Amino acid sequence: MNSVERTDEYCRVDTESVTLLAHHYERYTAPKSRTLQLRPQWPEHGKINFVNICVKYDQFAPPVLHGISFTVKGGEKIGICGRTGAGKSSLLLALFRMVSFDSGVGGGSIYIDEVSTTALSLTELRSRMAIIPQDPVLFAASVRFNLDPTGQATDNELWNAIRKSRLELFIKGLRGGLDAEVLEGGDNFSVGERQLICLARAILRNSKILCLDEATASMDHSTDEFIQMSIRREFAEATVLTIAHRVDTILDYDKILVLKQGHIVEFGPPSELRRKPNGEFAGMLKNP
Repeated sequence: MNSVERTDEYCRVDTESVTLLAHHYERYTAPKSRTLQLRPQWPEHGKINFVNICVKYDQFAPPVLHGISFTVKGGEKIGICGRTGAGKSSLLLALFRMVSFDSGVGGGSIYIDEVSTTALSLTELRSRMAIIPQDPVLFAASVRFNLDPTGQATDNELWNAIRKSRLELFIKGLRGGLDAEVLEGGDNFSVGERQLICLARAILRNSKILCLDEATASMDHSTDEFIQMSIRREFAEATVLTIAHRVDTILDYDKILVLKQGHIVEFGPPSELRRKPNGEFAGMLKNP
């Protein structure tokens, strides 16, 4: 029944104007819906404000996030942690509007640089942020397309991002280089190589907001260490939200947000949380 309910839910989702990309990168755009027109450089600061956000995946199911409210200053690095089922991924899904969020008592909204995310089209909102997911997403197309689906980057910009992602020798060794074929899901690349391509894609986008959802959970130690170092170097001025697979990787972040059963139970600098008697974060450090 779950699949039937989910299909019914999707059938009821309002259709919005979309941008389609042909394989030769020519852009076809449907008539625009009436949404807020943004400045080209938005978001300039990367400030994020969650106000009383509640999320549920089914109208009859209990919420997975309960009245979530917190503010992230532009440029801050925020680690998000919690046990399995705490609501960590749902938090990022709400930010990208991949799940709908209900307004709790008093209303609920997510703001980026004081702009409500619901005032934007999905294309506009998601194109202004970058994400490196746990399971790297690659398409059956060229390396070039997977790095830059909109075809806006120059070859120099592509190679610059590739070098920063430690992929130059690998890409040059492929037959066709940037135009080499990528199989569906990136099956002709290793997990580490696929994740490094996602890193290069994020670097190329140069967004003021970067999200990582346990991006290095399945990486070997060397690749994990390299990605962590690259994030700190390439996104030093950006706002970074990281769902951490290992809490020791976020100890140098500005703040840690701890979720438990859909509620924020701790939020503050890691130096403070780790000293908190019987604290949730302190407990995770002792018993990962």
